Amino acid sequence: MRVAICDYGAGNVHSVTCAFRRLGAEVEVAARGADVLDADLAVLPGVGSAGSAMSRLRANGLDAALRERARSGRPMLGICLGLQLALEESEEDGGVPGLGLVPGRAVRLRDGRVPRIGWATVEPIGEDFYFAHSFAAVTPAETASSEGVVAEVRAGGFVGVQFHPEKSGAAGARYLERCLARA
Repeated sequence: MRVAICDYGAGNVHSVTCAFRRLGAEVEVAARGADVLDADLAVLPGVGSAGSAMSRLRANGLDAALRERARSGRPMLGICLGLQLALEESEEDGGVPGLGLVPGRAVRLRDGRVPRIGWATVEPIGEDFYFAHSFAAVTPAETASSEGVVAEVRAGGFVGVQFHPEKSGAAGARYLERCLARA
């Protein structure tokens, strides 16, 4: 199983790479669009800001490759900021157009603890995952939530999660295994 992890300067590329390698995947850190198109599973990780992330994706041609992959329905996983970038837009950094892979937008959290950092149960999955975010998706593509916040979305071959499976221990490993199984 070949996994391409998009490298656009996100802070969690190394931890996502290690998590997939522990599961036996052949991992390539992809800095070019062709790498993303050839893999069994493309992963859009993310820790950082929407504006700089989208700028780096465009500069490397990864944005076009991800859109092409989405049109073909091939499996993709977006993690945290990666989920938010897949939306049509984000209000972060004064407003940033997203990839448009999933309908909706990322909005700043206004209730509860901000940033939202820590473990929380995701329903209907029924397991606890680690979260670290200040923005969240508002989308009709929601398939799971946590404490009233979108935790998972699905649109075509794209699955996005607000939590960090690579930092969520055994529950996260099981989640990533399911992503590999559907690729």
